[in-house]
Amino acid sequence: MEVAKVLHMNGGIGEASYAKNSLITKKVILMTKSIRDEAITALYRSLSPETMCIADLGCSSGPNTFLAISGLIKTIYEECKSNGQKQSPEFHVFLNDLPGNDFNTIFRSLPAFYEDLRKQMRDGFDPNCFITGVAGSFYTRLFPSKSLHFVHSSYGLQWISQGLTEEEKVNSFNIPIYNPSPAEVKYVVEKEGSFTIDVLETSELCIDVSDESCGNTGQSAEQNDSHLCRVQEMITPQDCSNGEYNAAHCLRAVTEPLLVSHFGTELNMDQVFNKCREIIVNCMAKEKTTFTNVIISMTKRN
Repeated sequence: MEVAKVLHMNGGIGEASYAKNSLITKKVILMTKSIRDEAITALYRSLSPETMCIADLGCSSGPNTFLAISGLIKTIYEECKSNGQKQSPEFHVFLNDLPGNDFNTIFRSLPAFYEDLRKQMRDGFDPNCFITGVAGSFYTRLFPSKSLHFVHSSYGLQWISQGLTEEEKVNSFNIPIYNPSPAEVKYVVEKEGSFTIDVLETSELCIDVSDESCGNTGQSAEQNDSHLCRVQEMITPQDCSNGEYNAAHCLRAVTEPLLVSHFGTELNMDQVFNKCREIIVNCMAKEKTTFTNVIISMTKRN
């Protein structure tokens, strides 16, 4: 299976689309806002560029596509305002994903995105923001040398570039994902040597269908490492009752293109994910489900 040719989230805005089933990613983006704000504020204070070039790797499509980007722009706007500046820098934003991504839905939503920015900017500030779609794998070269100031990725870097063994049908189906530990992430960054780690945290996202909480925040995954701490967020029963989170739909939005590519269109996806939903509901009724995320903020070495 050539992952780069078949991997993409379900497009459009239908019930099985990623746009309708990406609450986990939204929660994580909101959880990590303070880290992004601190990083881009430090960057702007250091460089004060006239044009800020930002890339989002694995942007997908739907409401989350612009969530982190709009937050970064507003953070710089507030920084400029506090300094008495009459204008914020121009923003050149590169939205990257694989060629199969639903870029058309992204581009159709641009007028609403620009209008929302204008409403939020006050005191005569004009949010000069220019959006570019960049189709391609971030395992290959995407941008000219030294052309970016800030790079963001959420739920993108766990995808590996090659499904590695060849077996038959079900036994051969391998979702190309690898979830590293914080120690592994730190090791890879330090071994490569181009970046300094500013923040390395784990966050727990707890999905609970009951009214009980997930318990106290966990201890540091590596208590002796000053970079590392843990924060926690919940997907609550109210989220579920409002239809914002459906575990089977979320799984379908992410994996259906891979399943179709591997098993063919003869596999009835409605039946597959109805059965999947039964299994998930049964498991969640018995125990709480927790997703652990690794959050990292880095600065390029001189």
